[in-house]
Amino acid sequence: MKISIVLAVLILAVGAMFGWHDRQQLVASRETHGRLAAEAAQFGISIDLKNPADPVRLTKRGDRVDRETEDAEARLVAREFIAFAKEMEAIEEKGGSPDAAMQQLIMAFVDRMMSLDSAQLKILVAEVRAAPDLQDETRQGLIGFSIMTLANDHPQSALVLQIESSTDSSGVLKTDGMGMQVISTSLAKWAAEDPLGALDWVRENGEKYRALVTDSTKRGMISAVAANDPKLAFHLIGELGLSADSVGSVVGAAKTPEERTATLAALREHLASLPEGEARQQALKSGIRYFALGAAKEGFEAGSQWIDSAGFTPEQLAGLAGGGFAQQVKIEDTGKWVEWMGENLPEGKSNDDISQMVRHWTTDDYQAAGKWLAATPDGPAKIISIRSYAETVANYEPQTAAQWALTLPPGKDRDETLKHIYHAWPEKDDAAKEVFAKQHGIK
Repeated sequence: MKISIVLAVLILAVGAMFGWHDRQQLVASRETHGRLAAEAAQFGISIDLKNPADPVRLTKRGDRVDRETEDAEARLVAREFIAFAKEMEAIEEKGGSPDAAMQQLIMAFVDRMMSLDSAQLKILVAEVRAAPDLQDETRQGLIGFSIMTLANDHPQSALVLQIESSTDSSGVLKTDGMGMQVISTSLAKWAAEDPLGALDWVRENGEKYRALVTDSTKRGMISAVAANDPKLAFHLIGELGLSADSVGSVVGAAKTPEERTATLAALREHLASLPEGEARQQALKSGIRYFALGAAKEGFEAGSQWIDSAGFTPEQLAGLAGGGFAQQVKIEDTGKWVEWMGENLPEGKSNDDISQMVRHWTTDDYQAAGKWLAATPDGPAKIISIRSYAETVANYEPQTAAQWALTLPPGKDRDETLKHIYHAWPEKDDAAKEVFAKQHGIK
């Protein structure tokens, strides 16, 4: 089913809402800051222009004298938000799509709504629920968006409001994708601020709302906790009834070498608390895999240096391969990682990763990959690399692929590579293909 453009814009806005307060995105957004401020001014919104690099936050419109004034403001925002949604619906009915001005306007609404407190957002949700002439899909999107706004600063209130909003008159709990995201985000935010409070809520309500409090949601909670306290995050794996491989959610939260070192120490302590058996091995395997992913993302120099200093056993080093490692390696680091794997990992353990990395590199820049391949020392890693390189370029440079294949030692690797080149040979050059087959005894 085609997604409504109203929901599409709201989903983008939800993502932007949390990213907006990230320093890197703010730097990229400076060019549009002035335009957004102008849009916001149309709504009577005051933005601190003296600190354009700081997160965009609404300043309060003077001292609010009482609850009645605050409630009236919430209803005003609700009316404007509903009117905007109807305008978006009208655009969609005509087959159009939101332009840049519309997208900027929704961002103005984001910051405006973030200035509302939990009581005001509850009023806004009630107004949206009662609004006539809104499509059901749009209504649910607006409600979900509003509660997601609340989840950023008031996760407990957002959690309660989402459950109330998802329960129909007969008491049946229903939710959509955005509703699930609200639950997940709220519990993660709550866990980051108050891990034990969030844990108590899950203990009390997890079974009742098991369709909402999924393992994925729980892993989001321990990941949020891990950013501040990896030792506690590992402990919560058992408390939340998660499987041993959930340690990856904790390890994945470590973004720097220092954080990985602290998390590794906590993981070793966690593993020591587990009985010997499959669960401990699964936890170790998952942890090692995520450490490898983090090292690959960081780049060869820092990543390999951290791995070398981590004190992994040969058996543990073997677990660094696989699990998406090749996809995380930066193209320019491919040759260095291939050589490192060839020197540090048991033979055969990294074959798939080496093959994938060289294939990606060859597809991106076959000349650079070929230059490295010509200079790299002989060994098992080079054999795997030559095979991957030759099989990748065979589709468009079969003669070059054949030259590389013939540098392989006689035997299975060479024979299989030559056969692959033959089958990948471009159809427009059938004559050369048949000559190649006769030269190498390919039937």
